[in-house]
Amino acid sequence: MDRERSERLQTLMTKGVEIRCPQSVYIGPEVDLQRLTAEGVVIHGGCRITGRETLLSDRVELGREAPVTLENCRLGPGVKLAGGYFNGAVFLEGATMQSGAHVRGGTILEEGARGAHSVALKQTILFPFVTLGSLINFCDCLMAGGTSASDHSEVGSSYIHFNYTPNQDKATPSLLGDVPHGVMLDQAPIFLGGQGGLVGPRRIAFGTVVAAGTICRRDELRPQRLIVGGGGRRQVSLPFDGAGFDRIAPTLTNNVVYIANLLALQQWYRCVRQLFIGRRLPERLHAGLVDNLHVIIDERIDRLSAFCRIMGSLDRKSGGGAAGGLAEKAEAVRNALQELRRKTMDMAPPSFFMEGVEKEIERQGRDYLRVVQSMDGKRKTAGTRWLQRIVDGVCSEMATVLPEVSGKGVGDG
Repeated sequence: MDRERSERLQTLMTKGVEIRCPQSVYIGPEVDLQRLTAEGVVIHGGCRITGRETLLSDRVELGREAPVTLENCRLGPGVKLAGGYFNGAVFLEGATMQSGAHVRGGTILEEGARGAHSVALKQTILFPFVTLGSLINFCDCLMAGGTSASDHSEVGSSYIHFNYTPNQDKATPSLLGDVPHGVMLDQAPIFLGGQGGLVGPRRIAFGTVVAAGTICRRDELRPQRLIVGGGGRRQVSLPFDGAGFDRIAPTLTNNVVYIANLLALQQWYRCVRQLFIGRRLPERLHAGLVDNLHVIIDERIDRLSAFCRIMGSLDRKSGGGAAGGLAEKAEAVRNALQELRRKTMDMAPPSFFMEGVEKEIERQGRDYLRVVQSMDGKRKTAGTRWLQRIVDGVCSEMATVLPEVSGKGVGDG
């Protein structure tokens, strides 16, 4: 071990960080040691920590089951990453991942969200309590629902979100629940049974149960439904030209609704979450939360614009008119969404709702879960309506650019 590396590890241990088998641990020279020296941090052997933005909060534990590679991640209090690769993600208080994880940029796990072993995430947002089983690929999703660690939305083991198409586009984000109702932490959980899959982009309502072994290919916007896959095994062969123009309108609509929900979440993080900055949500962690959401929004706008170009190009090659000049609209779509992104930042929450949040903070402290769940129904409704107005407004304005888009973001709750 070289002298400089040894001195940096010794500095951390002197300040109370427990580093087991320090000769096997690597801390990059660019890492700000002040961002790692929280109380009760434990780093097991074989871990690699790099990136200027990396942040460890109180009681973080890394590598209990296998080495952890951590690059530019921000970890809240009590986060436990048992083993795997983590890059550009944000984990809020009590979030956990078991060994074999592969978590990449644009991922947010809110309070108590968790995954078992061998889970792959990218551009994924899990609201509090959401639980993932083992052997899962769940990229390009937002999942809400549930009220506690024992009443949570769940994805069963060996599940996949199909997020790439034969046309090589990824305009495939799936919205499970929604932001306006989901942030209130009082909705029925969603259950996706194991050995199944979801073909994005899909929208699934709160309370939906998808039976094990089912490949879900259609939206379900009615709450409290059971989806069961067919058992037929007959093989079918059909002509395929790669264009898939019959899916343009639903794909455009679901992408716009997804982005609209992200813009609502952006306001929630900016206006509501920032009131909880403190020991449990350090300012740097909140900044990472906002930054990561910006990355996610950028990705979805890029993917939707690319989808317009791809489908418009395929349409010209086929000599058809089904895509309605989408390629020419690609830049207009991007510009319109960026303008709406700025516009929604001016949509402040109602004072009646914010007074309720502040009142509960005074009563219970900056405990995000308790505060949100303790608010009375009228104030929650006011908050949900504020967020739903953002969603509906974005969808309505985008329908003027893309007539195929439904002018309202469904908010069944």
